[in-house]
Amino acid sequence: MKTKTTNHYSPEIRERAIRMVSEHQSEYASEWAAIQSIAAKMGCTAETLRRWIRQSQKTNDEAKGSISSESERIKALEREVRELRQANEILRKASAYFAQAELDRPFKR
Repeated sequence: MKTKTTNHYSPEIRERAIRMVSEHQSEYASEWAAIQSIAAKMGCTAETLRRWIRQSQKTNDEAKGSISSESERIKALEREVRELRQANEILRKASAYFAQAELDRPFKR
């Protein structure tokens, strides 16, 4: 029976390894070459480091997606507020116009 042995790395080690790959990737022929080199220095496998990087990218993409959807919602709400203010201004002016017309009308006895 095959048992799974796991090495647990602290979040600080993971973040440092991910940051090192992104900072030093230009010094290597490919991202994979950078991952292999840095993984050996960090004491983890290259595949483990690659998974950490992909998970980090996925998390960052999801965060960007939620930010953009929130900004779209804010824009829509701002547009709605602008339209409602315009409608209120039109109604206020119409109300004042009709009130004045009512005052100008001759009084019936």
